[in-house]
Amino acid sequence: MTDKTALTPKTHAAPPAKFSHGVRKGNILQVAGQVGFVPAEEGRPPTPAGPTLREQTLQTFANVKAILEEGGASWDDVMMIRVYLTDVEHFAEMNEIYDGYLEEQGLTQPPPARTTVYVGLPKGLLIEIDALAVLG
Repeated sequence: MTDKTALTPKTHAAPPAKFSHGVRKGNILQVAGQVGFVPAEEGRPPTPAGPTLREQTLQTFANVKAILEEGGASWDDVMMIRVYLTDVEHFAEMNEIYDGYLEEQGLTQPPPARTTVYVGLPKGLLIEIDALAVLG
């Protein structure tokens, strides 16, 4: 049986509760829901990348990518992405940012499956993203 490995990149602060930012077991890597917090600095509380959906989405993608890389994966290994938005009005803008980001990352075809849902997040946060990767 393959052991589970917790993944916490240097850019991430310790989780605020008993969970891992990512977990890898064998060739499966699950990235926990990430938000648009800028990389951790000693003594500074987590801070959103900015007030806009674009700023937070791009930082959220960077945070997911850091965990994928920590586990030996890339966007090409991602099978499923779940996007959690706080406002239904952000859907079209998020799609534009999402498509542009994955294109910039050179994601090969086919793209991962995706689910988008609307949720409540802590004040000031507009988006959360998680991902499931299967490594070859």
